[in-house]
Amino acid sequence: MLGKKLVTAQKRGETRALCLGLGMVACSMMMYFFIGITIVPFYTRSVWTAETVCKVLKANIKDKVLSPNSEGSEDEDIFPYPCLQVWVNLTASGQEVMLYQTEDTLERNSKCSYVPGKSENSKEVKARIETIASNFKKYQTFPCYYDPGGTQTNVILSRLYPPKGLLFAFLWPTLMFTGGCLIIVLVKISQYVSVLSAWQ
Repeated sequence: MLGKKLVTAQKRGETRALCLGLGMVACSMMMYFFIGITIVPFYTRSVWTAETVCKVLKANIKDKVLSPNSEGSEDEDIFPYPCLQVWVNLTASGQEVMLYQTEDTLERNSKCSYVPGKSENSKEVKARIETIASNFKKYQTFPCYYDPGGTQTNVILSRLYPPKGLLFAFLWPTLMFTGGCLIIVLVKISQYVSVLSAWQ
């Protein structure tokens, strides 16, 4: 009787472990799919792949503007903000080009180097833009990214999804997938050893 109970408990434990391993594999596949349709397209579309050194030529704050994509919008969080324009000398080609914070900044407003997020406090946004402008004037030289193909003549300060960030995004589903497969293999080995012991 005790032996039957032990065998039943072992089978239940193996079933639960097998379900856990399959669940981990299924979750990792869903994470792979989610990353593949969200992060990977942004990474592949980015043409600013080569890193170089930029030197600030001028950093001016123009009159307040609205993002071109937000004109006519009924969003209450949209407000005019000072337009920071930063022009740099591109070391790779020696050209005078405009600097943008990220790829998303160029899409949101091509007139400004920095586009603030949605906020109701315009004073904080103004102070932040003034701080950014003073930092550019203080630190004249810094690394930036440009398009080696020449389709985009402007440069960006940082990429939204650099190669390290993409690898980090794939790290967790890979670990989960490996752990799930390892659990399944261990359960199958345990079942094989149990069957082998029963035959002997």
